[in-house]
Amino acid sequence: MKSWRGHLARQIFAYLLAAAAAGWNVAQAQGVAPTFKPEEIEALVAPIALYPDSLLSQVLMASTYPLEIVQAARWVKANPNVKGDAAVKAVENETWDVSVKSLVAFPQALEPMNEKLDWTQKLGDAFLADQKSVLDAVQRLRTRAEQAGNLQSTEQQKVIVEQAAPQQTVIKIEPATPQVIYVPAYNPTIVYGAWMYPGYPPYYWPPPPLYYPGGALVRGFAWGVGVAAAGAIFGGCNWGRGDVNINVNRAVSIDKNFNRANVGGGGQWQHDASHRKGVSYRDSASREKYGKGIGGAEGRRDYRGREGGARDRVATADRGAAGARGGAGERPGAGNAAAGNRPGNFDRGATDRGGPSGGRDAFQGVGGGTASQRDFARGRASNQSMAANRGGAAARPSAGGARPSGGAARGGRGGGGRRR
Repeated sequence: MKSWRGHLARQIFAYLLAAAAAGWNVAQAQGVAPTFKPEEIEALVAPIALYPDSLLSQVLMASTYPLEIVQAARWVKANPNVKGDAAVKAVENETWDVSVKSLVAFPQALEPMNEKLDWTQKLGDAFLADQKSVLDAVQRLRTRAEQAGNLQSTEQQKVIVEQAAPQQTVIKIEPATPQVIYVPAYNPTIVYGAWMYPGYPPYYWPPPPLYYPGGALVRGFAWGVGVAAAGAIFGGCNWGRGDVNINVNRAVSIDKNFNRANVGGGGQWQHDASHRKGVSYRDSASREKYGKGIGGAEGRRDYRGREGGARDRVATADRGAAGARGGAGERPGAGNAAAGNRPGNFDRGATDRGGPSGGRDAFQGVGGGTASQRDFARGRASNQSMAANRGGAAARPSAGGARPSGGAARGGRGGGGRRR
């Protein structure tokens, strides 16, 4: 009797294990992922937390529209001599979100967003899931940089420290001259002091020589040339409320078709799912809130790029082809070691902690077929060529990253990657 009961208990246990494994596999297939941890968010915002507040807010908004980032980066590459406010004016008839249009004035911010598409989508997903947590992470990093003596007012920026509440200090960063915006490039492992989370190393890319001549990091910073682009600024950070604001009049001056319905009470920014172009949302709450009627063929049909006036599918709308695949999983640590990502290098490699989603591609579920694969390969080759022309490191597939397969270029990060 005991033997029979023991056998039954083992069968039930095995069944429960199999059911749990099946549920886990379904979650993976559906792209379910856990909420971003605070330390993971800090790693995501590390390369942009010291941007001026206005530019930071616009980068966060634009990160929620990763495929339009690709289109805008293509436009900048095709029009290298159109700069600042003139560039923003030149793209006023494009169909991109106003936040994406504004970034053509700041190619030193736009370019890494295009080359690190996996980072861009994760940043946007974290922002959509919890804006306040993202802004809180920015403030924590700014506090560390200020305490380390690496964040202070200069000829490029004004650093304002305010006591927002008895137990809350807010650090704001504004351009020293409102008409000229400087975009800092910096090494997070220097400016923030010793990084506190070995499991979540900060994202980082060195200053592109094209925008930061010499690329010298003085006290961890490189400033480059200021951008005369006051007309491209329309956003701001509401630190007390924990979200970002839009100045509607300025947004309309950038995009005459700006949808005022995307502004909530008090000028609060609202995500416009129509600009998502079918890219899936990471978490179930965001999918429920924004994803209805947007994904699938309809969303992909709306997604067309413009290049030289001709309509063309943009490179990255392909299942199985995103910035850099994480192999079988996305976990710092062992995977990073395998990829050669050690402190002092400048790419976190193809691995990044992603929970049950594992090595899910940045644009999984978008596009498909050989045409999209061919376009993606062409887009990656373009990024690699751009990196080589800058004098930066060419795309190097990480040791643990996926390799091209079936015509789809799926390995290696373009344009220099990140070291840690």
